[in-house]
Amino acid sequence: MKVCRCKIFTRGLTHSCLNCGSHTLFPKGKYFQMNARCESCGFDWEGEGSEGHYLRSTSLNFGVTLVCYLFPVLMFVWAGWISALTGEVLAFAGAILVPLLIFRSARSWALMNYYVFVSQELPANFPTKTGESEPKETSPHNTSLIR
Repeated sequence: MKVCRCKIFTRGLTHSCLNCGSHTLFPKGKYFQMNARCESCGFDWEGEGSEGHYLRSTSLNFGVTLVCYLFPVLMFVWAGWISALTGEVLAFAGAILVPLLIFRSARSWALMNYYVFVSQELPANFPTKTGESEPKETSPHNTSLIR
């Protein structure tokens, strides 16, 4: 494989194209918009079934907000370090602001999480036609021999 899982992970953390590494995931000057494909290599991030990528990023955004912001605020109120009213105000403001602030990161992380597990689906990892052969099917249930 040309793009290993470690490279996919670091590219996802830096909001880079998971396929070629260029910084083209998001257009300049548009915070809540994501490019449909890489401007350098043409890799279509969303692909077929783009609802899954959006749903993954939304749930990731919700989970990070809940665990990293709202839960600590709740613990501060429970421990008595801040008042309940202060906790409510912080929780309300944070529940709106934190997802907005990590929107881009959540989109990039969701793509990264997907392609870390199915790195063979990146176009850079496809076998080339000039020498590499397709991986052979070794399944005992290969029905191509049955006629």
